[in-house]
Amino acid sequence: MQTTTLNVEGMSCNHCVKAVEGAVQEAGAAGKVDLGAKTVDISYDESKVSLDAIKAAIEDQGYDVV
Repeated sequence: MQTTTLNVEGMSCNHCVKAVEGAVQEAGAAGKVDLGAKTVDISYDESKVSLDAIKAAIEDQGYDVV
């Protein structure tokens, strides 16, 4: 299992938190958003999903991974 923290711009409310966490989950990983810090802590199995795929899923929701 790999873990990483991504900085995500554009989150401002609980709807944003749910959208980002949902996108991470749909990509095949687990994520927990810290809205104040504008980050998401991600745990994933790199044999099943790539970090690039997780980033793309977040960006598909309209947020910027920086």
